[in-house]
Amino acid sequence: MTPVKILLVDDHTLMREGIASMLQHIEFVQIVGKVESGEDAINAAQSMQPDIILMDIVMKGMSGIEATRWIKEQNPEIKVILLSSEVSKDYITLGAKAGINGYLPKNVNKEGLVEAIRKVNAGEKYFSPSIMEIVFENFYEQESSNKKPVKKNTDLSNREMEVLEQVALGKSNKEVADALFISVKTVETHKTNILSKLGLKNTAELVKYAIKNNIIEL
Repeated sequence: MTPVKILLVDDHTLMREGIASMLQHIEFVQIVGKVESGEDAINAAQSMQPDIILMDIVMKGMSGIEATRWIKEQNPEIKVILLSSEVSKDYITLGAKAGINGYLPKNVNKEGLVEAIRKVNAGEKYFSPSIMEIVFENFYEQESSNKKPVKKNTDLSNREMEVLEQVALGKSNKEVADALFISVKTVETHKTNILSKLGLKNTAELVKYAIKNNIIEL
């Protein structure tokens, strides 16, 4: 297996050396550089061409999120995993907008760090359970505050109404499943039941129904 080239970015020497020590015996990992600032990270990304950057957020000068934005603009193929002692909704939001591929708290153990590197290198996103809890809470808050009064068909359950709205917005079964935290098979079952209850034949008719009944807006 080709080694995954890792660049470490943290303004604390102890943290940089600690992570390097944690990863030094992982056979598929190669530490190609260790720098202490966002500005240095941008330069190192250009010269060292790492596969993954483990990036601190709060540093002197440029933040890790701002550095990530610059790096992604210049080298979109480079993946970035944020490592932070502070886990917050704002950091997650700003990091996502900058294009991060993962987010871990600094107290992550060796197994969690290696798993994150492996998955991100394979093209997946990786967020620790504590990060996902914040993401879910934020999603729930947004959905609760953005709910519109709709003309509800009493034959449909609350979950079927949620699926109806998501499908009518043009989302695929996979996207609906991800948004509602259910399986694709469950989405398909709900769609079948919705079409049957409403006497509709296909998704196109479902969209028309949703528009007519103010479930979605054009």
